[in-house]
Amino acid sequence: MPKTLSNTTRLAAASAPANTPPSMVAMSALNPALQAWGPFGEYMTDAVQRTILFWDVMRQRSDQYYAQKSKAVPHVLSFDAELVLDARSFAKPVNYLLVRIKPLEGVAVDPLKRPFVVVDPRAGHGPGIGGFKADSEIGVAMRAGHPCYFVGFTPEPMPGQTIEDIMNAEAVFLERVIELHPQAEGKPCVIGNCQAGWAVLLVAAVRPELFGPIIVPGSPLSYWAGVEGENPMRYTGGLAGGSWMTQLTSDLGNGIFDGGHLVENFENLNPANTLWAKNYDLWSKVDTEGPRFIEFEKWWGGHVNLNGEEIQWIVDQLFVGNRLATGEIVTSQGERVDLRQIRSPIVCFCSKGDNITPPQQALGWIVDLYGSDNDIRACGQTIVYAVHETVGHLGIFVSGGIAKKEHQEFASNIDLIDVLPPGLYEAVMTPKTADAAGAESVVGDWIVRFEPRTLDDVKQIVQPDPESDRRFATVRRVSEINLGLYRTLFQPFVKASVNEQTAEWMKKLSHAELPFEIFSERNPLMQQVAQLAEQVRQQRQPVAPDSPFLQWQAMVSDGIIAALNGYRDLRDSNLEKMFLAIYSSPVLQALVGLSATDEPVRRKPGLDPERQALIEQRIAELKARIAEGGAREAAIRALVYIGLAGPGVDERAFNVLRDIRDQNKGITLQAFKQMLREQYFSLLLDRDAALAAIPKMLQSEPELQARMREVLHRTVQAAGELSGERAKRLAQVEALFGASLPAAEPRKAGPKVESKTATKAVRPTARKTVRKTA
Repeated sequence: MPKTLSNTTRLAAASAPANTPPSMVAMSALNPALQAWGPFGEYMTDAVQRTILFWDVMRQRSDQYYAQKSKAVPHVLSFDAELVLDARSFAKPVNYLLVRIKPLEGVAVDPLKRPFVVVDPRAGHGPGIGGFKADSEIGVAMRAGHPCYFVGFTPEPMPGQTIEDIMNAEAVFLERVIELHPQAEGKPCVIGNCQAGWAVLLVAAVRPELFGPIIVPGSPLSYWAGVEGENPMRYTGGLAGGSWMTQLTSDLGNGIFDGGHLVENFENLNPANTLWAKNYDLWSKVDTEGPRFIEFEKWWGGHVNLNGEEIQWIVDQLFVGNRLATGEIVTSQGERVDLRQIRSPIVCFCSKGDNITPPQQALGWIVDLYGSDNDIRACGQTIVYAVHETVGHLGIFVSGGIAKKEHQEFASNIDLIDVLPPGLYEAVMTPKTADAAGAESVVGDWIVRFEPRTLDDVKQIVQPDPESDRRFATVRRVSEINLGLYRTLFQPFVKASVNEQTAEWMKKLSHAELPFEIFSERNPLMQQVAQLAEQVRQQRQPVAPDSPFLQWQAMVSDGIIAALNGYRDLRDSNLEKMFLAIYSSPVLQALVGLSATDEPVRRKPGLDPERQALIEQRIAELKARIAEGGAREAAIRALVYIGLAGPGVDERAFNVLRDIRDQNKGITLQAFKQMLREQYFSLLLDRDAALAAIPKMLQSEPELQARMREVLHRTVQAAGELSGERAKRLAQVEALFGASLPAAEPRKAGPKVESKTATKAVRPTARKTVRKTA
């Protein structure tokens, strides 16, 4: 066989043009030689050709990487945009920009609808994942008619910028968006993806007046939370000895933290995909997978940097310190960051399939911050959560396919979310069928209902563990000690040995950068790959799909993946055991100052006297005004009373109310929200008195009584005929409305008796229902 190959090579060289590269001559000779080996030769021909095409795709990826790197503002947005504000020109400059997204052709944007502002995470990758595809968050919001804005960033931070500077810049961005939409019905809806979620909430806690509903998909907000055996990433800080490693890495980068290190952390979670499956999938289907691979790598491989001060704050205050939910973060102006100050609804979208931000870390802040359901209501807070069963971390933002319905429903029902009464809700979505009641009032393919939940429901998901908190509190103390020792004993020597040139060389040799250098045309060995790949495409000879060697290839790949998954499970299990063994030690806990008591190591933030007095004053005002209001307030109170007995707030009822308001040029959304909240609290504080006041409220506007009764019936029956407790409550409300009297006839003494009877009929179930709903 070697003799045959040698002869074939000589013949190919003799017949080739004089300037043909030797590699192409060898390639021309290799194909006929391998074909002589039968089915195995056909497979080997296919495998060699796929390998060359794989190298060419990697070459294209490297070319794309350096092309992106040469841009002033590299991004992966699939939408055209125009610059609105550049924070690099602010008094305290930061590398953030606000752009307006231009609507796609055929997409109509309603200037009266509230704008959406999508903020991308600065967690190692470049900006644009929130608008990466047409079905991403931006695309979904624009198709729902909302103007859209995007907050991105440049690869390099401005010298000296801090997290607080970024907070101030994002507040200026929102002020500008509000100025550009003075007629919009509602403040901007802000979406903070992943690490941008906590950044958005920081701003909302100190500038709550700038925000409409806030959506935080896949955002870690409670950093110690997790389940043993499932969430190993939370142990890495403790096993590294705390945040001193972050400081060391920034020092070795000459004050800059390379975002590629954050990307490596994500990749280490799934070594089977990082080391084998991703590249194998490309190699095995290289004829079709190349464009998709290159498209994704445009974002995944585009790394951005952070200042050392920025990443150190993030690790010390959040990842290791876990100080966000408990109100322990204080700005340079002495202002405490308290999430209870946020007045806008907060929507938490997470997934059980997300191993970067599991549901425990996305929802644990609710348990950390509030002691009871009444605490949530007292703060006027509305919290909505949705837990997907399977979608991964990136799928939450891209919104394509499996997570598309959640983003569509949040966008189309954002006004309903904004007016929900204070409390805790779960977004439950069911498919819209042809025979569904009120289908004409449903936007999209799903019917969304916001069902009341309690803190106990969230605890079932989060599974809080005081012993686990004690371990991580120990990690926080150890981190503070080690960071102090490093800064005192070692940091001066590290800084003295590092300069711009050494930092650049360390970056080039890093795992995040070196593969691009190897496969780029800067490598002389890769310069002929493009020519070889073109020749392969012209002479492509794929093996038959039923080849037994392809089956063998798949079996080998499956075995490698299984082995790497086994390694991952063993590694994670051992790391967890090591963490538990070290930080469960009572001796270590005592050495760092955690006394062995039953007191929780993380205390919920208390209410300051001023806020407590404000709440008490507000309660007194609401009680004094229970009997105030007209026919509209009476109808809203009746709707809330009936709704409290149901499974939740249905979008169909709200859409019917909105249509009625539009037809009659009624009150604004903000006024409706305020009215609904007041009626909700009136029922919550004194249900009997609130119901008994309805006839008197109707008497103040007798001309509206018939219309309000019609509105009541159309709204409560928008999702179908009522049954059970809600039907009983509707009958009670009809009695209060004086349904037996003609609509235009003024109310007389008789209805007062009916009102008392109806009120008595309500009393046995009233307080019980309050407790159930709470």
